[in-house]
Amino acid sequence: MEQQKVLLAEDDKNLGTILQSYLIAKGYPTDLSADGEEAFIQFKKNEYSICILDVMMPIKDGFTLAKDIRNIDKEIPILFLTAKTLQEDKLKGFELGADDYISKPFSMEELLMRMKAILRRSGQNENVSKNSIYKLGKFTFDYNRQLLVIGEVDQKLTSKEAELLKLLSENLNQVLDRSEALNKIWYDDSYFNARSMDVYVTKLRKYLKADPNVELLNVHGVGFKLIINN
Repeated sequence: MEQQKVLLAEDDKNLGTILQSYLIAKGYPTDLSADGEEAFIQFKKNEYSICILDVMMPIKDGFTLAKDIRNIDKEIPILFLTAKTLQEDKLKGFELGADDYISKPFSMEELLMRMKAILRRSGQNENVSKNSIYKLGKFTFDYNRQLLVIGEVDQKLTSKEAELLKLLSENLNQVLDRSEALNKIWYDDSYFNARSMDVYVTKLRKYLKADPNVELLNVHGVGFKLIINN
């Protein structure tokens, strides 16, 4: 499946580099530009699935850049990053055809979730495994939509909850090695990340209690095991 490519325009070098690295790690090739003019040149040279634009940039600001992009492509999704919280600025962004607006400071996880939601709404296929729906006892787990559904109850999952449950689902009735999960999701099996993962396991266990035949077990010293009791 062709990967979804991102154009990221952000004049804060540190933030831009961090966001670019994060999106690439999540499977989204990302081109970073430090100002609006440079970003517009990149846009004309390459094909992108979504544009993530900082509003306050030198040479050409995000609003002007969005307007120029819209003159070429009226369909491509645009997500604005901004330190501004004024309602009129948000309205201006939406009037220019923005799909969403996220105010600094924000978590990278939130940015990724919003980006995925925009790509879904725009009808593009996300860069996820083809097998994105799993039957877990009475549950249906939709990884693509980050939803765990049982009966009439929809539990929205965070990105890390969804990624962890996907790994567990792919290893159903088998032990998921703790280090493997940490390296795949957190990219580091440090003690701090291990404690963080334990919190997510506890949350997933709480969600899964709705079906007593579904159990998420700790395998001491090894990892975790998701089992379905028939």
